[in-house]
Amino acid sequence: MKMFSRLKYAAVALVLAAAMLMPGRAHALNFASERLDYQVVYHWGLIWKHAANATLSIKRSGTGYNAMLVGRTRSWADKVYPVRDTLKCAMNSDLTPRTYKKLTHEKSYYARDVVNFSYSNGTTRGSCVRYRRDRAPQRVSLVARGRAYDMLSVFYMLRNLNFGSMTTGKTYNTTIFSGKQKENLRIRYCGVQTIKMRNGTQHKAYHVTFTFTQDGGRKSSDGIDAYLSIDARRIPLMLVGKLPVGEVKVYYAGA
Repeated sequence: MKMFSRLKYAAVALVLAAAMLMPGRAHALNFASERLDYQVVYHWGLIWKHAANATLSIKRSGTGYNAMLVGRTRSWADKVYPVRDTLKCAMNSDLTPRTYKKLTHEKSYYARDVVNFSYSNGTTRGSCVRYRRDRAPQRVSLVARGRAYDMLSVFYMLRNLNFGSMTTGKTYNTTIFSGKQKENLRIRYCGVQTIKMRNGTQHKAYHVTFTFTQDGGRKSSDGIDAYLSIDARRIPLMLVGKLPVGEVKVYYAGA
């Protein structure tokens, strides 16, 4: 279920990367208030199964933003592996994270991760606390040169980019802080493609791929393909992740 969770977080909302490392003028989206609904679909050969729903939302809060991603399995999937997960992120006005919270309830497993971000002298630091049942809290300190993000704020940064100024095939790198580790995220812009949504409609979209590795280059999870609308809203339309058998697709329900 690791891929299921990764897709739900990273793509339903669209978990992406470092605008400050990428060329091009910012697109300047207005994130004052937005709600996006998604469907998580498993695909095995000719079989398509709608397994979960998720909602991504953001609201203005003072000089920054509060964003949240909530995902839950549907009734049939609850009988196999019930999931009730929530991501929360408080961001500054430039979309850099202040606090990131990951609340996990998957079958009988409960967990809460909290990361507080701080910035100084070109360095990002994450003070992480991991809470688990019947265990003392685990504290982890993470450090990265430049700006680092979490699995929620990074996608808002991506949506704020001016893709029209980017070269197809260009790759970029940034850092993601989770509750226990630092991951390197490699982003590759693949140009504009036409995609087919679950309801049969077709849309042109910016295609971006994500590769997650840990220090030393070891792959930490399977890659993800993300597709964002080419209109002014840059809505994450679809995310695709490979499974040992088949794949998982996350569809924007409003297209």
